[in-house]
Amino acid sequence: MKLLDLLARACAILAGLLLTAITLMTCASLVGRNTTGWTIAGDFELSGVAAGAAIALFLPWCQLRRGNIIVDFFTAKAGDRTNAALDRLGALLLAGAMGLMAWRTTLGGLSAWQTQSGTMMLGFPEWIVYACMVPPLVLTAAIGLVQAIAGFGQEAQA
Repeated sequence: MKLLDLLARACAILAGLLLTAITLMTCASLVGRNTTGWTIAGDFELSGVAAGAAIALFLPWCQLRRGNIIVDFFTAKAGDRTNAALDRLGALLLAGAMGLMAWRTTLGGLSAWQTQSGTMMLGFPEWIVYACMVPPLVLTAAIGLVQAIAGFGQEAQA
């Protein structure tokens, strides 16, 4: 689990750096547009591309820290063993969903690479975004699978 923790932290840090860079780019573009008339062409495209990659990069950390929304309306009065079993089942379902997303994202990335599709204004290659999204989706699936099998240790609840 320590390796998964390290990888999840690295993904979260990378996502934060990516969002910081996009924020600075957007600020520079807005200031330039409103003061000198200069702007960064395609800044909205780059923001969308980076946001998609950043969301995927934050997923492993979110799952590791159990940051997903849990609706416990029906299980609030259930016993600890029942809740633990349901949490494990939820982690297993999430692992399956993330595995499915990783598979489909891989296929989408391969398709984008084969067709050389890009964004409308800049022509930024779309396959790069897919390639950035697949590893964190696989990592999230692995974390969910480990949590489903081994349960949730105290380090995952902090």
